Amino acid sequence: MTETVIFDPLVPWAVIAVLAAVAVLVVGLALWRGLGGWWLRGLATVALLAVLSGPSLQSEERAPLTDIVIAVVDESASQRISDRAAQSKAALERLEAEVAALENTELRVVRVGDGQDDEGSLLMTALAEAMAEEPRARIAGAVLISDGRLHDIEQAPDLPAPLHLLMTGHAEDWDRRLEITTAPAFGILGEEVALRLRVEDQGAVPADQQGPVELQIAVDGGAPQSFTVPTGEELELPVVLSHAGMNVIQFNVPVAEGELTDRNNAAVVQMNGVRDRLRVLLVSGEPHPGERTWRNLLKSDSSVDLVHFTILRPPEKQDGVPVTELSLIAFPTRELFLEKIDEFDLIIFDRYQLRGILPALYLDNVRQYVENGGAILVAAGPDFATAASLYRSPLGEILPAAPTSRVLEQAYLPQLTDAGRRHPVTQGLGGGGEEPDWGRWLRQIELEPLSGTVVMTGIGDSPLLVLDRVGEGRVALLGSDHAWLWSRGFEGGGPQLDLLRRVAHWSMKEPELEEEALAATADGQTMTITRRTLEDEAGPVEIEGPAGETVRLEMEEVAPGRFQAVYQGPEIGLYRLRQGEEEAVIALGPQSPREFAETVASGEALEPVIDATQGGIRTIEDGVPDLRQVREGRPAAGRGWIGITPRGAYLTADVTAVPLLPAWLWLLVAGLLAIGAWLREGRR
Repeated sequence: MTETVIFDPLVPWAVIAVLAAVAVLVVGLALWRGLGGWWLRGLATVALLAVLSGPSLQSEERAPLTDIVIAVVDESASQRISDRAAQSKAALERLEAEVAALENTELRVVRVGDGQDDEGSLLMTALAEAMAEEPRARIAGAVLISDGRLHDIEQAPDLPAPLHLLMTGHAEDWDRRLEITTAPAFGILGEEVALRLRVEDQGAVPADQQGPVELQIAVDGGAPQSFTVPTGEELELPVVLSHAGMNVIQFNVPVAEGELTDRNNAAVVQMNGVRDRLRVLLVSGEPHPGERTWRNLLKSDSSVDLVHFTILRPPEKQDGVPVTELSLIAFPTRELFLEKIDEFDLIIFDRYQLRGILPALYLDNVRQYVENGGAILVAAGPDFATAASLYRSPLGEILPAAPTSRVLEQAYLPQLTDAGRRHPVTQGLGGGGEEPDWGRWLRQIELEPLSGTVVMTGIGDSPLLVLDRVGEGRVALLGSDHAWLWSRGFEGGGPQLDLLRRVAHWSMKEPELEEEALAATADGQTMTITRRTLEDEAGPVEIEGPAGETVRLEMEEVAPGRFQAVYQGPEIGLYRLRQGEEEAVIALGPQSPREFAETVASGEALEPVIDATQGGIRTIEDGVPDLRQVREGRPAAGRGWIGITPRGAYLTADVTAVPLLPAWLWLLVAGLLAIGAWLREGRR
């Protein structure tokens, strides 16, 4: 129980102050005049002022509250390397025992893992949240059990008590880190892209591990190439992307003996390969209504460089016009089809027929161009069914269908085949139902399929659009020259722009239009795996993680020819995917995780905050320090010990207030003193 004197004045304190001043003046005057009862007058005045101020004796029954010590235990990824987890456990057990031995003190333990989205170790945020849940007057101290590598020091709270760091790790720790300093998100195919990286040594590096190191580089999970590079210097590495779409480049430094972890010895860069300009050669055999359709399609794409030649006057035409007056420039056939043919990504033959303009040697060169990785698209007209058909040239060896010499002149509705509903070129065009939502065409060249995939049919289920792979290249054959009817809105029109664009881009090997492909996208640690195939089923996908462990997942069909599976990656790093003959690689997590940017333990970042609270930094390797109680304002750390400040907080259970004297008694005392002063002064 605690007793204190309190006042409950009957009048405002200002009035009491004025009365006190008057009383002092009166007593002073009595003293100056030499009155013998001046001191009795003074006591009487005090008694009167006491009546007005209402003094009472207040008694409180207090229940003492325990002091709280907050322990923040770092359990992030960097705390799981070496023996740091064991060090943290031992330190926490010792701290729990020390707090339990103190009277009226309890421990709050907060465990902190990895921050979301690669935020790192958020120790100060966790400490601030723990403090917010406790009364500030009860917090006697805070202890961090960590390697000191935190990423939110700016969130440090205002501490009312000492803060200490029990630091894991060892004095001889060292680590080697591979860091990608600059990596663009995309690169132009065939052009060099500059990547910047550095190999950095941290901590107490042994003498035998200093100097140049081996750097291994692998693209899309292929065989790595090795280079010798110096440490501590930023290096510029020129990279040429090999294919369109996502390119996964992995850099790796072999693990050295004694380093803390190999998790930061590798880095993965994902770069999207794009073509700078798509070069297309369009050769029109003769003017016709659909010629403008091709030209408009290709010219509408700003990334396409179009070279278009139209044969307006065939050589066999005899009208007496001198040859020198037929054109301003000669058709550069040799330059285009012999010298610069490899510079084109796609060659389109639109209703072209053999008229002697392109010799067989040139067309054979086109065939070799396709087999070596090029692409051609043949839009056939009535000429394809004649003796002057391109099929009668060296190109016939790579065309996926042969003409039957019949030209069918009747209205028909183009239909998608089962394979067409699955093929990325025609999937989702709208022709999968009983009644496709597009208009009819009026002419078709009858074809006999030889190879490839028939994705569209016309009259009597005759092949209309056939796609094929030849060697390293692609061939597309469209058995009609009436696709332009869709662009003119005939019978409602149709998706001719989508169809022709997809055919053209499939021919140029755009990754998103590959009919047999395995791909994956990542959102954090969640991987969405997509398998495109022309088959009715797709088997399970095999996933190989960074540590070599293998998982098999069944895939679910989400659309015709498209199967998916979702996988939650347990750790960051490079994952290899296999399904049948298809393979893919994908990296989960950031290129350089913050938790492994600096792995050697250090209390440098925490020093300003700890010094401001007079706390201390102690290494667990040297032994867990004792816990002492120190007065507020005194140093809270010393050799072999750390301190907390007792707060003395309490809870008031009951309060009673009793007047020191009844008011009538105060007045009686004041009156007796006044009479005494009068009697004493009356004798003189």
